[in-house]
Amino acid sequence: MADSSFDIVSKVERQEVDNALNQAAKEISQRYDFKNVGASIAWSGEKILMQANSEERVKAILDVFESKLIKRGISLKSLDAGEPQLSGKEYKIFASIEEGISQDNAKKVAKIIRDQGPKGVKAQVQGDELRVSSKSRDDLQAVIALLKGQDFDFALQFVNYR
Repeated sequence: MADSSFDIVSKVERQEVDNALNQAAKEISQRYDFKNVGASIAWSGEKILMQANSEERVKAILDVFESKLIKRGISLKSLDAGEPQLSGKEYKIFASIEEGISQDNAKKVAKIIRDQGPKGVKAQVQGDELRVSSKSRDDLQAVIALLKGQDFDFALQFVNYR
């Protein structure tokens, strides 16, 4: 019998991020506390630019955007927001969406699978994802449960379970 396997990835659906950003922009344009403060949120190339006339307001914009991401099922671990920066008379926050598992993080996950996972489970790094394979599907489900119980500083999804 062939080995069963699944892939561990860290991907974000760009359309869902775009929808969350549009919802946040709409809420910011309608809320009273954001009137006349130059509050805005928009794409700036590959990054997301949030700006307002005070540090508190720009942090509030980030908070609104984070709540919209959560409602759309996107992990906040994939959002990398910088600190508010003063630019002229406005404060700005640049945020980016992190995708893919770095080599170091993939090695950490593979080491956890090797050390704490069931025997006979193999994990190999393939680019920015990790392939986990085993003869037993029960072992693979045990690995998924093990990894869901861990607290990583990056988002994980389990795909291609076969």
